[in-house]
Formats: sequence, structure tokens, C-alpha cells
Amino acid sequence: MTHGNKLDYGTFEATKARSAALEQDLKINPQKYRVLTGDRPTGALHIGHLFGSLHNRVRLQNLGVPIYIVIADYQVLTDRDMFDQISQNVHQLTLDYLAAGLDPKSGHTFIFPHSHVPELNQLLLPFLTLVTQAELDRNPTVKEEIQAAGQKRINAGMYIYPVHQAADILSVKGNIVPVGKDQLPHLELSRVIARRFNERFAGNTPVFPEPHPLLSEAPVILGLDGSQKMSKSRNNAIMLSATEDETAALIKRAKTDADRTITYDQTNRPELANLLLLCSLCTGRAPEAIADEIGDGGSSKLKGYLTESLNEYLRPLRERRRELAKDPEIVKNVLRDGISAARAVAQDTLSEVRRVMNMEI
Repeated sequence: MTHGNKLDYGTFEATKARSAALEQDLKINPQKYRVLTGDRPTGALHIGHLFGSLHNRVRLQNLGVPIYIVIADYQVLTDRDMFDQISQNVHQLTLDYLAAGLDPKSGHTFIFPHSHVPELNQLLLPFLTLVTQAELDRNPTVKEEIQAAGQKRINAGMYIYPVHQAADILSVKGNIVPVGKDQLPHLELSRVIARRFNERFAGNTPVFPEPHPLLSEAPVILGLDGSQKMSKSRNNAIMLSATEDETAALIKRAKTDADRTITYDQTNRPELANLLLLCSLCTGRAPEAIADEIGDGGSSKLKGYLTESLNEYLRPLRERRRELAKDPEIVKNVLRDGISAARAVAQDTLSEVRRVMNMEI
């Protein structure tokens, strides 16, 4: 909903209720939906990605929901000076996807970089005419990303990031987008663009669905240094591709506190709670039960428990990744097939857009 030029993101409770209803219908009518999700190729993925998003994508795939996974390579250029690594990072990202269980052979999963789908990027121009500068100025997610990147000069690519995201979603007519609470403003702008396009150009036959958020119940994994976000650039992450020895060394350096008795207290002992949460995710046991078992064994015993549990949990994934990495053609074929599928849908979308905008020849 909009009030004048001001975006109204609605109440979070209402969004949660809509998301819960969608979850139930996804299990009954997966064919009604099309999911768009993705990542920027800034490097290989870590365990925060695995527990935070990859498992959920595999779950949706296995329900039979069509899921388009965009590797947002153009968006790397908005805040990173690493164009020379993009191709390698796309390859590594795809290996992580496949090793985690995303399977294009299922017929439901399509992986593609958006630089290879020109029809997607052609939607940017009409979409940019549907939003105001004031609306882009107010987007809180962009402001946070700008601050996180430490940029003093903001390029236009970063500024219109939410519009490019709308093109990602709407090019394949995605009607479901898995998001966390912090991404809701981006998605609301995509909904506004879809609505305004339909109202302005499409009359009684809407071209675009208004994509709905599917809120993730995934746990938030803190960095091993106790910071709010696990990140490769902050050197506080355990990569999916790390060896077992590298994993052990990283966990050994993880931040804890001076109290020897281990308890699960997310408010007062967040670093310990984070390690216990990871133990729980790997073993299926309650973090409180693990804390009680370790007791006054101290952080050293906890870290040993986590090292063993995490390495055991990741062992099958890492083995699959090593096998997949032996043949570079596997990743290339996955991406070629994903590009072909995404382009086919986006070409149909763009043809429809041209028709309703009176631009056919």
C-alpha cells in the first residue's frame, strides 16, 4: 500500500500471518507458486548460508515448487572492486548450491547469473519510471548496505539496487520470495512496481503478480568473533568448502566469555549461545541440553563438541562438493540450462511488457 509517495510496509504481524498461510498452501498447491531467490557472488558460501537459506531452498524444491536462483553478478559491481573474481565466484557458488542439495535435475530448480539474461535487465528502464527518487532515498535496506560497505560515494547501481531486484523477481514472474525481516522494504518496492505497472499499462489483465514474502524461520548465525553477521570478508565464517582441520582451527578461535560454566543464554551470553545453537543444528538436540551436558567443562569442551558435530554434519556435503569440483563441465552445464530456462520465461515476460506498453513492431 502507498500513501502519497510514502511506502507503507504494513505491520510485521500481518506479514507473518500471510507468510504462515502461504507455507500451508505451498504444501498443498506447490504448482501455484514460483520462487525467486539468490545471492551475490562475492565468494564461496559459509555455514550461515547453509542454515539460513540453503536448507529452506532445498525444502521448497522438494515440495515441487519451481525455484529460480539468481546469481546477482552485476550487483557485485555496486560496492566491491572484485570484477576479476566474479566468474570464479559464480563457479564456487554453484558448487555450494549443488553440494547442499539443490538439484536442477529435479525439474524444479534453475540457477542462472542475471548478466546472462538480457531480457531481465531490459525491464529496468520501464521499472525506473515507476518509482520516485524520494522512495529510493527512504529505503532503509539500501542505507544499511551503503553503511556496511563504508562507501562515501554512492554509485547509481547501488542506489537502484531495489529496482534491479524487482527486475530479477518479476522477469520470471516470481510470486514468492523467501526473505528475512530486514529485506522486507526491498520486496515491498517490488510489489509497488508490479502494482503500478499493472495499473498504468495493463488495464484489467495484470502482467505481473505482486510477490509475497515467505518469512524464514531460519536461525541467525553470528560471526565467530561475536559480531552480528557471519561473513567471509570479516574472517569470522566457516566456509562450506573448508577442510575439517580448518574448521577446527576457526572454532578454536571463536569468541566466548570468562565464565567456565556453560549455559544457553541468548541475551547475556550471545557468543556461547551461538556456538550452542550450531551444536543443536548439527545434532538435533536442544541447545539447553547440550549446555547442561557440558556444564563446567568450559568453552574448550564446548568447542570440541562443536568441532566434532559440525565436521560430521558437513562431511557428506563436502564429499559431494569435492566430487562435483572434479568436472568443471558440471557447473557450466547447470548454468547453461538455468540461463536457457530463465531466458525463455523472461522473453515471454518482456514480450508481454512490450505489448501492453504499445512497443511492439
